[in-house]
Amino acid sequence: MSTLSRPGSLRNPEVADLFEREDPERLFDDLREIGHGSFGAVYYARHLTTKEVVAIKKMSYNGKQSAEKWQDILKEIRFLRSLRHPNTVTYRGCYLKESTVWLVMEYCLGSASDIIEVHRQPLREEEISAICEGCLQGLSYLHSLGKIHRDVKAGNILLTENGTVKLADFGSASITSPANSFVGTPYWMAPEVILAMDEGQYDGKVDVWSLGITCIELAERKPPYFNMNAMSALYHIAQNDAPKMSAPDWSKDFQHFIESCLQKSPPDRPTSARLLSHEFILRHRSSHIILDLIARTKKAVREFDNLNYRKMKKILLYETESQQGDIEDSTEEDAAGGDSSKSNSITSEKSVISAGSLTPPSPLISSSVMESPSLTSLASTNATSSTTPTLLLQPPQGQNAPSTTTTNNNATNNASSTVKSRRGRPCGTGGEPAGTSNFATIKTTSIVSKQHKEHMQEDMHAAMSGYKRMRQEHQRAQAKLEEKCRVEMENHKHNLDKEYEVLLTQFSKELEKLRQKHEKEQEKKLDMCTMAEKTLQKDINGRHCIELKHFQSQYKKQYKENIEKWKKELSQDPNTPKRQREAQLQSQKENLKASEREEEQKLVQQQGEYLQLETRKFRRRSLLTYYIKEQSLLKEELTKREQQLEAAHSMLLRHHQLTQDLEYRQQRAIHALKEEQMNKQHQTELSSQHEYMKRVERDLRKKHALQQKQQPKSLKQKEIEIRRQFRDTINIQRQQYKEYKAQILAKTPKEEQRSIIKRLKEDQRRKLAMLGDQYEQSIAEMLQRQSLRLDESQVVEQQQLTEKLERELEMLSEYQTRNRQQAEAQRNREKRELDERVALRRTLLQQKMAEETARFQHERHERIRLMQEKQARELEEFDNESVRLGFSALQVVESSSERWPEEFNVTASMLSLSLQP
Repeated sequence: MSTLSRPGSLRNPEVADLFEREDPERLFDDLREIGHGSFGAVYYARHLTTKEVVAIKKMSYNGKQSAEKWQDILKEIRFLRSLRHPNTVTYRGCYLKESTVWLVMEYCLGSASDIIEVHRQPLREEEISAICEGCLQGLSYLHSLGKIHRDVKAGNILLTENGTVKLADFGSASITSPANSFVGTPYWMAPEVILAMDEGQYDGKVDVWSLGITCIELAERKPPYFNMNAMSALYHIAQNDAPKMSAPDWSKDFQHFIESCLQKSPPDRPTSARLLSHEFILRHRSSHIILDLIARTKKAVREFDNLNYRKMKKILLYETESQQGDIEDSTEEDAAGGDSSKSNSITSEKSVISAGSLTPPSPLISSSVMESPSLTSLASTNATSSTTPTLLLQPPQGQNAPSTTTTNNNATNNASSTVKSRRGRPCGTGGEPAGTSNFATIKTTSIVSKQHKEHMQEDMHAAMSGYKRMRQEHQRAQAKLEEKCRVEMENHKHNLDKEYEVLLTQFSKELEKLRQKHEKEQEKKLDMCTMAEKTLQKDINGRHCIELKHFQSQYKKQYKENIEKWKKELSQDPNTPKRQREAQLQSQKENLKASEREEEQKLVQQQGEYLQLETRKFRRRSLLTYYIKEQSLLKEELTKREQQLEAAHSMLLRHHQLTQDLEYRQQRAIHALKEEQMNKQHQTELSSQHEYMKRVERDLRKKHALQQKQQPKSLKQKEIEIRRQFRDTINIQRQQYKEYKAQILAKTPKEEQRSIIKRLKEDQRRKLAMLGDQYEQSIAEMLQRQSLRLDESQVVEQQQLTEKLERELEMLSEYQTRNRQQAEAQRNREKRELDERVALRRTLLQQKMAEETARFQHERHERIRLMQEKQARELEEFDNESVRLGFSALQVVESSSERWPEEFNVTASMLSLSLQP
């Protein structure tokens, strides 16, 4: 995976496909710096083969967080490659040179922020409307792809030569929507972005908010809260009402457009596609309004650079003059230069670090240095750039002027070459195609050089970068912990489900074994009944045989006795003939045999009926015995199932308790992490605020010290002026004295002239002394007045700054207190929600257990009922069959005289009692 690749490694095919194989230094020439930011510089360049003018953004991934920088660079490349829209910057290619990525894009003249910086006045409504329309077209395209820009501002809205509005700088963009990262430039951030970690995700409507802030920036030359620390701006945006236009003289459509964009609640905020049909966007305007704005800006840039060049030339010419002349001329030059080159841009004035202003910006404010790798795309915002024009200029016709010392020689060379091109001199050789080397731009040289200078002052943006990095690390830590908890919970549930499934499988096997055992016992019972019946029949048949034999032997014995008796009786009757006696004897024999047969048949019949009755009785008892066995087996099965159900319910309750404990433990861990992160965040905010306060106070002290240092010079000049006036007055008085003396001496006798001259000299000396005292007093009063005025103004300035900083610190403390309260309320709400979820889950579990128990009890009663009905029906059928066989119900039910096995001595009452639930 690319996320695991080493920074700069192209072993992964997906990463290697993002970069061209050629050497960019051999493909492009005429590189000139046109912007600078946290990840490097943006250059104007020309392709040697196609002669196409492009912009190259060089991004280095060396240093701290190199892996993170590399991934951010890859994300920006992938994002830019995926865009195909007229209102987004076009991707031209990407190259890797050592540890620097060269991201090649189409060249644009500059940004909307550059236009404000050049003209030093707001844009007109028609111009803002045209720029907003292009922005909304680009944003609507991004949002339709499910992507978010997340850094919309004037510095990232570029203009091309043909007047097309382009969205640039996708280093902060999100490929997915919704997102929840703390990304963007503070003053343009939407409230939901600032609160993303605490209140969830956001979507493309954050770009609509940033567009509304950008409209205020274009209309007032600064975004809201720009005059305060970036930390203060963040919590002001998060907790205050949406900002509004300060001037009421804008049209209602424009004000309504801004009000729609700056709806505090995201659901109430319109989408970018919907805003395209707003009256402010659809208003009638010239089709050339952007082209006219670009032409007007180019003209202002040329005039500004020409002015800078003339000032540089004038300074160099005065270097050879005398020291006094240098002082006077430099004073005049400073005054003239300061008036002519001082920017009227409010955002610039507030961001001049070295000017010693009362409210210098926090290093967190700089919009040209951000966490994102592409923060300074073709035109990063110049709101935080100093607008003092650079003096590193060269003559328009190849004259070489000595350059002053700067912090970076590359910036000097780039600025010089930039001015040459801006003044219309071709940068290439005469053999190059016409127009291939024309460096068209709407950026002044001072904008580019001061962007580089501010980037060199790392302390200006290190705090905000660290704060954003901390917030992102907090998000990653939360996401990591939440993912860990999720995986732990999934594994926990999987283990519990597996344990429950194993238990159910075990129960199923136990029931199957029990059923098999019951089937064997039932078969064994049937076999035993069959054997007992056979044994009973065998016993009865044996006894009957013995009885029959005994009957036959008794009958034979009686037959013999009767025959002997009859023979004896017949022999005593001599009158009966022998034949007749034999016939009677034979008749008696036959009668006896017939009687024997009849008795024997009767005995056999009685024995058969007895056997059938006893067999019937035994079968009924066997049936009852089998039923009782069947009922006991059913009862055993139901008891087993009940025990299993109770064991399953006990396991479910235990699983619920384990899950509940894990959820509470995970929630405590997440809450502890969030609380720790909040404390760290608040400590960082307070530290940043204190550092900001120290820096502002230090800058104010430097300013006051500079004023104190410069005061003697200005006072000396005023004193010299007063003394010059004093000398002029003395000369006038001397001239008047000479004239007056001449007039007096002309009218005075010679002998009186000496005394008159002496008196006049004394009078002149007295008046000159008085005049001298007067001038000395004037100088002293002037010095005292100026010193007092300076001290008073500095004291007032110090008091105002102290009050302002204390107010900001109090507001930050209040915000943090409210934030803590909200976080505590959120944690309590999450605890309540977890309690409710646990209680609901337990209620559902208990309800499920109750339903399963009720279902089991219903099944238990139903099976018992069905078995009782089946047994009663079968017993009734058996009794009916017994009646058909000629046995009465009482005969079959009554006890037998036969000896049965003990288990067969049951009654119907025992059968009815055996299945009681």
